[in-house]
Amino acid sequence: MALRWIIVFFGLGLVAAKLTGDTETDVDEGHDWDIFNINEAAGLDLLEGDIQQEETSSRNSILGEKYRWPKTIPYYLEDSLDMNAKGVILKAFDQYRLKTCIDFTPWKGEENYISVFKGSGCFSSVGNQRVGKQRLSIGNNCDRLGTVEHEFLHALGFWHEQSRADRDDYVNIMWDRIEPGKEHNFRTYDDTVSSALGVAYDYGSVMHYSKTSFNIGSEPTIVTKIPHFMDVIGQRMGFSASDLTKLNRLYNCTKSSTFVDSCSFEEENICGMIQGPGNRLWEQKSSVSGGPQTDFSNMGQCKGKGYFMHFRTASGKPGDHALLESRWLYPKPGAQCLQFFLHNTGAADDVLNIWVREYDKANPSGKLRIVKSISVIAHPTLEPEFTRILSFFIKIYTLCFSLDDINLSSTKCPQHIWHIRNITGLLATTPAGRKLYSPRFLSPAGYSFQVGVYLNGRSDRPGYMATYFHLTSGPNDHNLKWPCPWQQGTMALMDQQPDVRQQMNMHRMVTTDPAKMSSDGTEYYWDNPRKVGSKVTASDGSYYYRGPGTGTSTFITHTRLKSRNFIKGEDAFFLFSLEGVESFRH
Repeated sequence: MALRWIIVFFGLGLVAAKLTGDTETDVDEGHDWDIFNINEAAGLDLLEGDIQQEETSSRNSILGEKYRWPKTIPYYLEDSLDMNAKGVILKAFDQYRLKTCIDFTPWKGEENYISVFKGSGCFSSVGNQRVGKQRLSIGNNCDRLGTVEHEFLHALGFWHEQSRADRDDYVNIMWDRIEPGKEHNFRTYDDTVSSALGVAYDYGSVMHYSKTSFNIGSEPTIVTKIPHFMDVIGQRMGFSASDLTKLNRLYNCTKSSTFVDSCSFEEENICGMIQGPGNRLWEQKSSVSGGPQTDFSNMGQCKGKGYFMHFRTASGKPGDHALLESRWLYPKPGAQCLQFFLHNTGAADDVLNIWVREYDKANPSGKLRIVKSISVIAHPTLEPEFTRILSFFIKIYTLCFSLDDINLSSTKCPQHIWHIRNITGLLATTPAGRKLYSPRFLSPAGYSFQVGVYLNGRSDRPGYMATYFHLTSGPNDHNLKWPCPWQQGTMALMDQQPDVRQQMNMHRMVTTDPAKMSSDGTEYYWDNPRKVGSKVTASDGSYYYRGPGTGTSTFITHTRLKSRNFIKGEDAFFLFSLEGVESFRH
């Protein structure tokens, strides 16, 4: 049986006249949009495809200190922006805060600020132009997390990766395949104009052109000298590790704004964690009899590496306990998110408690407060759980626990996790056109929803994974507003990297517009699923109603699905949230 860890975290769809649970709206209209396709379709002819700057303008912005922004950047979201775009922009800001020292704050009259609007495409200037109101466009189809990160990296001072002076050592430009008049988009800039900041050429940069940028026909305009990277260039999932290194060097970042701590237990000091005054001890292990056979970080692929913390309860007696406590940490006030992978071997009565020790004048030695109890059923898995932290406390019955890849950040946790077991086998056996549905989940506002996934794509778009968000009937429907007003659903496929700062989760967001109608104008698309949905029989024999879905047939290619740690130990995790965004209207 394959080792399983669980992570613990506190085709073109045409809308039919009659809405049903099988109705699907594809926000991408069957296209795998990139920034340059969007801008070309909009009739834009910008420098390098998405840079709003005249050819005669200076290109030394990455070198000139005067073009730097302060580390906290004022921004303004203009009324023209779509509601979904506003939510995506704010989530992109969260990624900047988590992975760099860059922060964003609403504009309060500062002299220079970034004003984001809905233009005819996706574009930005490079660096702080010191013009007061500096505009950045997030237009139709630009409301993707990686696209927003890309445009803001321009604003922060970065050119495209393939314009580096050493570009020709790594890729070949096929000049005869470039659309006439677009050749200038493939120029390189020497070290007097642009700096690589001492970072190696990055095929995986979110700032790299795709292989078909500005091409004639279907042949690539960029051919990587290492063939493996042909399908890597042009990713818009999010920041690469090198993107973050360059940004942190340019802005002299020594720590991230909201990241607090990460630990994969590779060092003997176990990240400064201490054993509490319990009867028994946690142990640092690379494998244990009965599982897990490897750690979760490396999955046994690195000889001499790969440790986790293990607590064996089988030889204990009822009432025994053991405490594993972090060093002193100083998260920012507000939301805190703890993520870790948990492996267990089976008794339902055993409990993993998570505590926080709070220090104040009344409790100078700290006061323990429990924030979560996790009782784990008898299947050998490690699942994700997000919560607030600081101590792991076991109350023993008959179980063995193992912990790995702990991350703490001053951020919101995803609300729900869908663990897809043996996704490798499902990909091998599920035909294109067959849809797999998640369990139903409840949002904080009380709306019930689920996500449908075509693992091998819709019948008309094989080679992609497709995802669709559906409202479903739930226990609170009689108390909720209908049609569902301005709730943003986030669907994220988790990149299971040990350090949350290195994760490149694949995100898509959709927002419920209460005014959206069916194609014949007779029904509200996001109305109560009991009115506009289909009756569905659940596996336990109960039934519910599933409303129409909205999503994308081009969520992620199978090539990119295998390029990161989206699949680990044969399993995958989707992270879901449904949050109100009505306040963005004002």
